[in-house]
Amino acid sequence: MARQLRIRQVKSGINSQRGQRETLRALGLRHHQDVVVKQDHPAIRGMIGKVRHLVVVEELDGSDE
Repeated sequence: MARQLRIRQVKSGINSQRGQRETLRALGLRHHQDVVVKQDHPAIRGMIGKVRHLVVVEELDGSDE
């Protein structure tokens, strides 16, 4: 099974640039402390890189959910 990433928003995006706020929305993060699980994919990694100062990422193996 493909690896997954657990992405948690740990800082607010209020004072961030517009593109960073839109990236949070595209990841499915709408509020402070929201958590989403996404498949590990280069496009997702790029989005995480853009907002790395606002999120914390954990890698999950196939057995965790």
